[in-house]
Amino acid sequence: MDSKYRLGIDAGGTFTDFVLAEKSGQTRLYKALSTPSDPTIAMENGLALIAEDLGTDIRDIISNSDLCINGTTVGLNALIQFRGARTGLICTAGHEDSIEIRNGHKEDGYRYDATYPPAVMLVPRNLRRGVRERVLSNGDIRVPLEEEDVREACRLFLREGIESVAISFVWSVLQPEHERRAASIVREMMPGVALTVGSDLYPQVREYTRTSTAVTNAYLSPILKRYVTAVDAYFRTHGARAPVRYFQSNGGLAVGGFVADHAVYAINSGPASAPRAGLHVTEPFGYRNVITVDMGGTSFDITLTYDGVTNLNKNIDFLRYRIGVPMIQVETLGAGGGSIGWIDDMGLLQMGPQSAGSDPGPACYGRGGTEPTTTDVNLALGYLNTQGLVGGRLPLDVARARAAIETRIAGPLGISLEQAAYGMFTIVNANMVNGIRRVSIERGYDPRDFVLVCAGGATAAHITAIGREMGIDRILIPKLASGLCAFGQIISDMKYNHMATCPARLDNGDAYARINGLFQELEANGREQLRKDGFDDSRIRMSRSLDMRYVGQVHECTVEVDVFDIDASTVDRLKDAFHRRHEQLYTYSEPNNTVEVVNIESTLYGVVDKPGRNRLAAGRGAGHAQKGVRDAIFSRDGAYRPAPVYDGNLLGAGDRLEGPAIIEEETTTIVVEPGWTAELHESGSYVLIASARHSASAPH
Repeated sequence: MDSKYRLGIDAGGTFTDFVLAEKSGQTRLYKALSTPSDPTIAMENGLALIAEDLGTDIRDIISNSDLCINGTTVGLNALIQFRGARTGLICTAGHEDSIEIRNGHKEDGYRYDATYPPAVMLVPRNLRRGVRERVLSNGDIRVPLEEEDVREACRLFLREGIESVAISFVWSVLQPEHERRAASIVREMMPGVALTVGSDLYPQVREYTRTSTAVTNAYLSPILKRYVTAVDAYFRTHGARAPVRYFQSNGGLAVGGFVADHAVYAINSGPASAPRAGLHVTEPFGYRNVITVDMGGTSFDITLTYDGVTNLNKNIDFLRYRIGVPMIQVETLGAGGGSIGWIDDMGLLQMGPQSAGSDPGPACYGRGGTEPTTTDVNLALGYLNTQGLVGGRLPLDVARARAAIETRIAGPLGISLEQAAYGMFTIVNANMVNGIRRVSIERGYDPRDFVLVCAGGATAAHITAIGREMGIDRILIPKLASGLCAFGQIISDMKYNHMATCPARLDNGDAYARINGLFQELEANGREQLRKDGFDDSRIRMSRSLDMRYVGQVHECTVEVDVFDIDASTVDRLKDAFHRRHEQLYTYSEPNNTVEVVNIESTLYGVVDKPGRNRLAAGRGAGHAQKGVRDAIFSRDGAYRPAPVYDGNLLGAGDRLEGPAIIEEETTTIVVEPGWTAELHESGSYVLIASARHSASAPH
C-alpha cells in the first residue's frame, strides 16, 4: 500500500459493507442499509459513518486511499428483476431463435418437468434480426455479408428505441470479419447505442453460449455504464487519486471502463471475493481446503476451495441464461436474515426464498414488515440482542417478531411460538446444508475434509448448527465476518481473462506452433492492458488453461497448465495434464487416444500490494468479557436455557469459552451451541471446535 488507507465496498441486497484497511494492518468495518434505487446513496451514508468515526471528512478518506474497490449487485439485480436495457440482436439469418431453442433442452434439474415455464427472453422475437452471411466451420466465407440487412436492422432498432445491440454470427470466432463490419455499420447509424460483439466478448466455440453471453452483456451494459459513471464521478469529486476498481465475477479487479463494456463479468461480483478472503483467514492455520459460507440479509452464498484453488465455472446457466465467461463457482440460495417463513398448500413450513430485504425488512425492524423472517426467529430464540444490530444503530422489536411468528406460523400449525421459531431455524439451516452438499458431496468432496469459514452478518448465529449437521468439526469466524467479501476485495489482484478458439489435434508440429502463437498473442495483449492500468512487468503474472477432449468426444474439460513454450518437446506435458484431469473428473483416462484442443485461455493478474496483518493482544480471560446471561433455545422442545453473553470487543487472543454461549460483535452475533468451544486467535478469528460426541467428522 502506498497510501494511508484502502477502501473496499460490497453492496448487498440488504446491507452495503465498508472495509477500511490501514497500512499498518488495522482494519475497520462499517455497514449501511443498501439503497437499490440509487446505490451511491448507501455509499455516501457509509462513508459518512467512517468519517464520523475517524473524526475527519469523506474527502480526506478517499483522497488518502490508494485503491477504492467496489463489488456491486447492480447487474445481478437488473437481471433478476428484468430491468436491463432495451436490446436488439443481429445474427446470422436462420439463427434468430437460438437463444430460445437453448440447445434443445431445459436447465439441469428441470429437463423432464413439463410445467417448468420457459425463460424470459432478454431480446423479444421482433428485435432479433437475421442478416444474410455465412462462415463455415473451417473459417471460409460461404455467403458474403449483406450490409443492407444490417442497415435495415439498425433502422428498425432506431424506430424501437433500442439502447443496446448484440452481434453474434455463426463461426465468427474463426472469421470475425463479418461481425466487425456489421459493428462498424451499427456505430455509424446508431452512434449512441451500447454495442457488444460476440467474437470480441467471448471468442470461443459454441454458438448458443456465445450468443446468449453477448445478449446478456448487451442487456446489462448500459445499466453498468450508468452505475460506473456515477460512482467514478462521485469518487473523483471527492479527491480519488486513482480510478475506482470494480470486483468481477472471475475473482479479480478491473477498471470501470472495462466493466461497463464487459458487464457480464460483473453479474455476481459480490460473493466472488469470498474464496480469497477465506484463504486469508485460514492462512495462519495452514488450511487449504476451505468452504466459505456467507449469509447476508437476502441470500446464502457458498464457495469451495480445494488445495488452495477455487473452482471457476464456464459455459453455465446463471439465472437461466447461458454465460460462457469464467465465473467463480458460487452456489447461491434464498436463505438470508430476511428470508420469510410461510406455510405451503400442503401445510408444510417453508423458509424463503422470498425475502423481506431492507425495505420493509423483518417484522422486528419496525418498518412495516409483518412476515416472520430468519432475523425475527433468531431474536425470538434469544440469540440476538434486543437492543439492536450494528452496535444498536438498528433497534429490534422482539414483540413484533414474536407476534409475526405467532400469527403466521405457530397459530396456523397449532404449536407453541418457541417450537415454531426453532422449527423455522432448523429449516433454514437445512436449506443451507443442502446447498453445501451440492458444492461438496455432489462434486466428489467430503465436507469433513474442509474447514468452514463464516462470512456475512447473519451466518454466525447458524454456523455451529450447520457444522454439526455437516459433520464439520472446525469453524473459523473472523471478527470481520459480516464484511468478509468487502475485505476479500481489498486483498485481491487485477484480473483479465483472454480467450481464443483453437481447434487442433495434438499430433503435429503445426498445431503446436499455432497454439503457442495464440497464447503469446493473448498474453501480449493482456500485459499491455495491465501496463495501461499502472502495472510494470514485475507485478504481472500469468496462468493458462485449455479446453481439451479426446477425439470423438462431445464435451471438453478445462485443464490448468503452467506457462511454457509449446512444441514437440513439451506437448506431452499438455497431454499428461489432460489425462490426469480426465481421470479425476470421470475416473478413467485413455492415454493412447488422440487429444484435441478446442479453446485456450490466458489469465493475467496485476499483483496489488496487500495490507499488513494486525495481531490481537493477549486476552485477560473470557470471564472478563462476560456482560450477562440470556435465556436462549437450543433444542426442538422449545425450552429456554441460560447462555452467558460475551462482549467480543473485550475478548483477546487466547480467550476461550464453552457453549452454550453467545458472543456479540458489533456487526455479527456468534451462537456457540452446546458441545462446542470457541477460542479467539491472535489473527482475529474465533476458532470453534466441536467435541467428539457432537461431531462425526474425520480428523484434520
